[in-house]
Amino acid sequence: MAGAQQQLTTEVDGQTMKLTNLGKVLYPQSGFTKAEVIDYYHQVAALLLPHLADRPLTRKRWPDGTDAPFFFEKNAPRGTPSWVRTETLPTPGSSTGRDEMSFVVCDDVQTVVWLANLAALELHVPQWRIGLSDQGKDPQADLIVFDLDPGPGASIVECCDVALALRQLLHHYDLEGWPKTSGNKGMHLYVPIEPASSRDASAFAKQLAEQLAEALPENVTANMTKALRPGKVFIDWSQNASAKTTLAPYSLRGAEEPRVSTPIDWDEVAAATAPPDLKFLPHDVLARIEEYGDVLEGLYDDPQPLPQS
Repeated sequence: MAGAQQQLTTEVDGQTMKLTNLGKVLYPQSGFTKAEVIDYYHQVAALLLPHLADRPLTRKRWPDGTDAPFFFEKNAPRGTPSWVRTETLPTPGSSTGRDEMSFVVCDDVQTVVWLANLAALELHVPQWRIGLSDQGKDPQADLIVFDLDPGPGASIVECCDVALALRQLLHHYDLEGWPKTSGNKGMHLYVPIEPASSRDASAFAKQLAEQLAEALPENVTANMTKALRPGKVFIDWSQNASAKTTLAPYSLRGAEEPRVSTPIDWDEVAAATAPPDLKFLPHDVLARIEEYGDVLEGLYDDPQPLPQS
């Protein structure tokens, strides 16, 4: 799909699509073009889609490249094709003042490619699915996420140490965690659960984050206050709120180079000794898939009931 021409009309899974500005460099420091972004997302779509399907999608778009301004987009943009799934959902407390919004829902490879053509480099989703939820104020979560964010003086290596400790704490509740890099400086840890209220999931995540901060006060904080973060890993539990989203597995980051939020296994977590050990670009991710398959395969297969706080 990648090519030297500026635009291309092609067929993706039976859908005719026009791809534009293919030669535009979206990652100036590395020369990574829009054609290469589209090609990466097309190749990884089968592994990406299970994490996007049936979830309202927030996009972070860099139409002029990652050294230019970006914008967040929740609503379906003008000109959204009729074959792209959209869902009108309530948005209580929205900063736009709207009570509801028409969201894009990415359920197929055609939509993945359409989004890439819009320079939607980052794909963010909540921890709940539309089909599980009555569209009320407290959707039913099927995941808990812990966002491990290293403060100044810490790195993803310290996040790995905290992730291993968090895994042990999760085992105490008969839960398993599934790690991935954030594609930035930190990590995300997913925990699949049987559908439960987002409020309850968020409260449980907060409880565990605070337990670990109490057990490892020199290494961990569960408090958002930036002054408390130097040398520590902040466990951000707040992304479990129904209005919050997290970068999807296999999504690109809008950074100086096209880093990918990459699933990793626990052996890799334990073995990491320097940040470059866990930095992955698109070609790295595609090679990993070729060699190992999908490290997150089975994430949704064995959900556990949410423990009582």
